[in-house]
Amino acid sequence: MSSPGPLSGYRVIELGQLIAGPFTGSMLGYFGAEVIKIEPPQSGDPIRQWRVVEDGTSLWWHSIGRNKKSVTIDLKTSAGVALVKQLINTADVVIENFRPGVVEKWGLGPDEFKQSNPQLVYTRISGYGQTGPRAHQAGFASVCEGYSGFRYVNGHPNQTPVRPNLSIGDTIAGIHATLGVTMALLERQTSGQGQVVDVALFEAMFNLLEAVIPEYDGAGVVREPSGTTVTGIVPTNTYICKDGKYVVIGGNGDSIFVRLMAAAERPDLGHDKRLANNTGRVTHEQEIDVVLANWCLQFDSATILDKLTDARVPAGPILNVVDMMADPHYQARELFEQVEINGKALKIPAIIPKLQRTPGQTRWSGPSLGQHNSEVLEDILGLDNKALAALREQGVID
Repeated sequence: MSSPGPLSGYRVIELGQLIAGPFTGSMLGYFGAEVIKIEPPQSGDPIRQWRVVEDGTSLWWHSIGRNKKSVTIDLKTSAGVALVKQLINTADVVIENFRPGVVEKWGLGPDEFKQSNPQLVYTRISGYGQTGPRAHQAGFASVCEGYSGFRYVNGHPNQTPVRPNLSIGDTIAGIHATLGVTMALLERQTSGQGQVVDVALFEAMFNLLEAVIPEYDGAGVVREPSGTTVTGIVPTNTYICKDGKYVVIGGNGDSIFVRLMAAAERPDLGHDKRLANNTGRVTHEQEIDVVLANWCLQFDSATILDKLTDARVPAGPILNVVDMMADPHYQARELFEQVEINGKALKIPAIIPKLQRTPGQTRWSGPSLGQHNSEVLEDILGLDNKALAALREQGVID
């Protein structure tokens, strides 16, 4: 059932490109905001050509560009800057993820709109934030994940830190930016004023570090990489089964551990006083892991998971995309949405969280470059055909 979405009525101007800014725009648009994406004429957002390309366009674009209106404007021209200024003055939110200082050079920084649009929520995403000695350094997700402390704890002891095969720094920053935007819009209802939302990629990843800081400051403990385990919580690990597939087992609750050991045919360990609490299990982690590893090798993964389900022990498989798309729980949770691209069906991921009364939805996939030029510039700025033709002649728009 179609829903206008909780952000219906808010207009967003997206000046960002690649991942962090556009992911923020995707989230806001999914929940009902009108998102107008400004792209360079002819080339557009580089992500249109990233990774797997079909029929001239990245398949990823159809997901991250969903629900957006594409307008091509050359920000290297004074006429282009003037157009974007006019659009921003009609907007509730701006998203930009350029290096600090770039939009100021264009004359599109937040100070430009304090008088003309004082309710504007101006959202800035960068590698290191808008202030501090690193602010003007280039900061892609790969670099900022390392600087944040996240990469240090991710991997195996005495080996090169591992990168997940995703740009999670960008996506996590986008989620933080979305949260910042919605909080600023909520506060605006009381104050009547907009504000700047400053999101740094490294800080978004830093926000995930749990107890790393207080453990070091309070006890001098440096959290080290721990492979497939989590330091100080036992047992929680990944084990290979007889069929060569992996299962994740989280048996670190005291009563859960008793049930886990019974399922693993070692009830004696479940009632061993040495292992009655997490502190004791941490001390004897290797002994417990050897038992569980040997048990998993005796059965295929489905059997192991059935036994653990019966024992009410948290456990699950490691899924790839083939597994996910065939999985009945994924289907029941409606995590895939279907769009049509050039007459062909394409599945893209739903965006969470799920809202019961005003859920988000994909209304259309990523648009073609400049698809909404006339609609936006005519309907919002009131430009007529003659003015649009002049802008095309000058190369300001496609």
